[in-house]
Parts: sequence; structure tokens; C-alpha cells
Amino acid sequence: MLTERMRGFGTTVFAEMSALAVRTGAINLGQGFPDTDGPASLLEDAVAAIRAGANQYPPGPGVPELRRAVAAHQQRFYGLDVDPDDVLVTAGATEAVAAALLALCERGDEVVVLEPYYDAYAAGIALAGAERRTVPLRFPGFALDLDALRAAVTPRTRVLVVNSPHNPTGTVLTRAELEAVAALARERDLLVLTDEVYEHLVFSGSEHVPLATLPGMAERTLTVSSAGKTFSVTGWKVGWVHGPRELVAAVRTVKQFLTYVGAAPFQPAVARALGRPDEDYAREAADLEQRRDLLVAGLRAAGFATSVPQGTYFVVADAAPLGFEDGYELCRRLPELAGVVAVPLAPFHDDPALGRSLVRFCFCKRREVLEDAATRLARLGG
Repeated sequence: MLTERMRGFGTTVFAEMSALAVRTGAINLGQGFPDTDGPASLLEDAVAAIRAGANQYPPGPGVPELRRAVAAHQQRFYGLDVDPDDVLVTAGATEAVAAALLALCERGDEVVVLEPYYDAYAAGIALAGAERRTVPLRFPGFALDLDALRAAVTPRTRVLVVNSPHNPTGTVLTRAELEAVAALARERDLLVLTDEVYEHLVFSGSEHVPLATLPGMAERTLTVSSAGKTFSVTGWKVGWVHGPRELVAAVRTVKQFLTYVGAAPFQPAVARALGRPDEDYAREAADLEQRRDLLVAGLRAAGFATSVPQGTYFVVADAAPLGFEDGYELCRRLPELAGVVAVPLAPFHDDPALGRSLVRFCFCKRREVLEDAATRLARLGG
């Protein structure tokens, strides 16, 4: 009964692997959610908002306090001049991306994404009736191939989707790479949708550069982010999008018929959290970087070849040195072999061969959990 454009989009691989972890009791390093709560002050602010009666529909664009906080955040960290009236609060970044694609794409338009891609991008493009074109990022460096990017853009291209820091590879696009993306967008008169949900989870030696800060890009870029990854509250689903007024208005038109509104008591709590001191943001990134190093060392000791992610929650590992050419097969057997769950990368490619032996592990877990996982994974090399 499913419409033709959505055939091929069954249960997500995240849900499949998380269910496998529950069924087997394995350590879940597949789906990217932390196993600790966010800052205590953030949680208490949400409780206070509930008790104060913030339990009915919030304003359609989002509570003013949060929209002002997003604008202040963008000015504080990136020097971006954002009008709070041009900020739209969404049910997580995923809704912001989907609503933008539905609002901006006509049937037959093309949308260019980096491959491997977060699976919701592919589904959103299909829902909009648009067509997907991809630019491969190749293991282990995952550098952006600028010639491939240029070749992917055709006269039918409407939107570039840029995700940096990038899920699932953990790469952070360099300023030079982003400047090349910006030059192409200006040359071809393209709209750009940037997913920056991991903006504060960037590690030593790397820099997050919002595309909207580059010359000529603020007027053609929709910037998406959220509270879930930054503050370890992925279940709250508080996201936002900002950009040129006419583009945000288009997204708002669609968004109001999706979730309408949501997260009433969480919005003011997130607004206050966005004002946390710089050192709080830096401390969380530094702690996550240490956990990255712990997991990378464990994977390499087990016999995997790995990338070293520059940001996000994720490390990509190649199972081929262990004799597994099919990452999907390994992930299905990993609970039995090592008591750990990971996610295969092939489902995030249009060309599955590019990610055939690759798997993604997440390191946003407590250190003792990662140490236990590393000990278990060592069985593979034994």
C-alpha cells in the first residue's frame, strides 16, 4: 500500500540494530544517543517550566525566548546577524530538513547530498518528489571531492544539502572545502540547506564554519541545528532553522501541517542552556574527544582499520582486515561474536559498494561502557 516514491524506505537501520541490542543484551554502539542526561540545570529548567504551566500549544514559530536565544547564539559564536523573527523552532533537526525539502522542491527537482548520508535526507527528498544526486566521501579521509561535487550539479539542481560536522563519517568540512561549495552555489544560483547539529562537538585541530558566514551565502542558506546533540537530550526533539525571511516563511508554511508545534516546556529550558558559558561547551567537546580516542584505540586493537573523526559522535571502521567484506553481515553477527552492536554504512550510500565493509560505532557513551565494549571487541582479533 506504500506510495511508489517511498518504497525502499522500510524500518531504519538504526531501529533494526537498536532492537537487536535489546534482544541480545549487547552494548549498543549503533544508534547515536548518549547514555547520560544533559546538564542538571537544563533538566531543572524544564521541570520548572512544566510546573509553571508551559504545557499547552506554544506559538507556531516557537517561543520568543528560544528564537531570541538562537539568534544570540549565532551572533556570539559565529558573528551571524540573525533576526529572531527569522528563526523557526521545529521538532528536531529532522523535521526542519524535511519541511525545507517539501517547501522548496518541485517534483523532478534535484537535490545534491554528500554520500554516505543521514537516511532522513533520502526520505525527505523522496517525499518531496525530488531526485537525489550524491557526492561520495571516501574512507578513511572522507575529503570532499570538488570535481565530483561540480559534476553532480545539473540545470535541474535546486538544493545542496551540506552536513558538517558530518553524520555518519565524523568528518568536518574545512573552510577551503566550504568556500568551494559556496562558490558553486553562487555560480549556479543554488539554495543550500546546512545541517549543523554537531556544531559544538568538534575536536582539536578542526573548526566548524557555518556556510552562512561565507560571502554571498546568508541570502541563500537555511541553517539547521538542534539541542539534542549539544546538550545530550536527543529525546526532546527541539530543533530550529534560520535564514532569509522568504525561505523561512516557506518552511513554516509546511511545518505547521506536520507537527504544528511541540516541546512547549523544553523550549524555554533550551533557550537558557544556549547561554551557557563557553567553557561548558569546550569541556563537553574535550570529554567526548577523549572517549573518541578510547574507542578508536579499542577498534584498532581488535583489528579494524578506522578513521579518526574530527567531530560528532561517530567513528567509521573497516571490517575487511578482520575478514568481513560485508559490514551488514558483521553487524548482524556482532552481538554473538563480541556482545556489541554497530551500524553498517552501506544503507547510507546510493552505491553500496562504497561502504560495503564499513561500520559505524558511536562513542557518546560512558567511559566504562566504551572500555567494556573495547574488551569485548578484542575477541574478534583473537
